[in-house]
Amino acid sequence: MSYVEVPGAKVPIRMWADPASVEDVALRQLQNVATLPWIKGLAVMPDVHFGKGATVGSVIAMRDAVCPAAVGVDIGCGMSAVKTSLTANDLPGDLSRLRSRIEQVIPVGRGMHDSPVDPGRLHGFPTSGWEAFWGRFDGVADAVKFRQERATKQMGSLGSGNHFVEFCIDTSGSVWLMLHSGSRNIGKELAEYHIGVAQKLPHNQGLVDRDLAVFVADTPQMAAYRNDLFWAQEYAKYNRAIMMGLFQDVVRKEFKKAKVTFEPVISCHHNYVAEERYEGMDLLVTRKGAIRAGSGDLGIIPGSMGTGSYIVKGLGNEKSFNSASHGAGRRMSRNAAKRRYSAKDLEEQTRGVECRKDSGVVDEIPGAYKPIEQVIDQQTDLVQVVAKLKQVICVKG
Repeated sequence: MSYVEVPGAKVPIRMWADPASVEDVALRQLQNVATLPWIKGLAVMPDVHFGKGATVGSVIAMRDAVCPAAVGVDIGCGMSAVKTSLTANDLPGDLSRLRSRIEQVIPVGRGMHDSPVDPGRLHGFPTSGWEAFWGRFDGVADAVKFRQERATKQMGSLGSGNHFVEFCIDTSGSVWLMLHSGSRNIGKELAEYHIGVAQKLPHNQGLVDRDLAVFVADTPQMAAYRNDLFWAQEYAKYNRAIMMGLFQDVVRKEFKKAKVTFEPVISCHHNYVAEERYEGMDLLVTRKGAIRAGSGDLGIIPGSMGTGSYIVKGLGNEKSFNSASHGAGRRMSRNAAKRRYSAKDLEEQTRGVECRKDSGVVDEIPGAYKPIEQVIDQQTDLVQVVAKLKQVICVKG
């Protein structure tokens, strides 16, 4: 489908979703975002749903301003995936050992490594820039400086919520490795600190929603946020790269005879800010639950833990600010999912997937998410499907 245009105060709201299917609270958030004085465009992805301040599944293009709550607290959260030389026929009948091997090397939940991972020991890890990256930690907000040791030990760890590590098979039988994570606790603390700073600034006092507080260009607060934001986005990128390196090591060891090889890793943020140019203007484009889908860009759009995921190629649609959805999108809150579903329902909906099936992850049940096929069908003018994957192992936090 192409987009539907809904009137907004300062800019029209371009929706790659049926407005009738979007919750009232989410529509209200979109209308609120469209009132911001600095806004130059708003695109809404088919996985749109209620979030904090701004909806998840929205692309907000502003001139000389950025809204930290619209980026969200998991700065740089995103996906990585790699195609391997393994096929479905190489996999053992019982996948539980493989799942526990992954869980042994990648800490999940609030876990962290006992000591920082040395990226130099990981096959093919891009170590150039690593020292400079950590050198820049001295320049981030003083409020999080005491977290340095924790940040180094959480580098290469999964987290919880909707984060996952998966073993997938595509429709041709090839095995893929996939994972979803972001900037861990250090990104969260940086985001919360800057959101608090923004909410106290005089120019934000008259906003319809205090969670839409922005930083504006040429101010020390904007300079400080941009510095910390881009550092946290880089942390998230490295975090996924280290996990992928650890994951590949597990696969090499478990399938020694197969001499596994890997294609280049596909990686994309879906909670982040980028400096981009549209209609002759330099804009700050915030993708909150959206990936960049410029012409030829490879991206990943995952479904829920029992369904499947898509590798896509961007079509470069400027109406969406070169963006596409970041996943299936929730159709009910975590609390609503816990009230509605049981561990037995989870077991039923994840049949055939080696994963946790206990009450601790019921909020991640496939029934709590929109159907991924429908979400893909609603953005055929944004992306082209390259591969469809189905998970056989899913490790959750």
